[in-house]
Amino acid sequence: MASVDVKNASGKSAGSVDLADSLFGVQPNVPVMHQVVTAQLAHRRSGTQSTKTRAEVAGGGKKPFRQKGTGGARQGSIVAPHYSGGGIAHGPKPRKYTQRVPKKMVRLALASALSDRRSEGRVVVVDTWGFSQPSTKDAVKALAALGLTGKVLVVVNAADETAVKSFRNIPDVQIIITGELNAYDVLCNDWVVFAKDSLPAQKDA
Repeated sequence: MASVDVKNASGKSAGSVDLADSLFGVQPNVPVMHQVVTAQLAHRRSGTQSTKTRAEVAGGGKKPFRQKGTGGARQGSIVAPHYSGGGIAHGPKPRKYTQRVPKKMVRLALASALSDRRSEGRVVVVDTWGFSQPSTKDAVKALAALGLTGKVLVVVNAADETAVKSFRNIPDVQIIITGELNAYDVLCNDWVVFAKDSLPAQKDA
């Protein structure tokens, strides 16, 4: 079982903790990560775009001009697609973009993403943040003491409201609840930071 050093908010060592092999010790599966992330992004699409067909455009009940004698091509309605303001041929209609992905693939994608970050030494575990009250200033100091640069994903418990309020206004810092941890957010950030009490256990794999 892999282990990682635990640090406090000042960046000093506070022991070590074992990481679940089923989450942090697997061989990253790139195709599965790609499929799961693609499905997750597709699920975010609203699918509410819509255009009107010639049957839905108002008007067009009368022939625009007589059939013969004008020298022009015959026309039956001004709502035909080739008319300005007419209906749209083969335009988008409301639809669902959701892709079904098995739960095992979702778990494997998350484990692959976490294992990839761990292999690069970009998984950090903090003993406790120790914020007595919400403070963005203290949160910035803690990240600096831990030596974290770039985009940081901070994983917290839903009950840790103080940490959530402390980190939420910092640019390049994303906060996520343990139960909402997913492959996409892990891959979008350079670092993944866990509080010791928010670290996923073996049984969650």
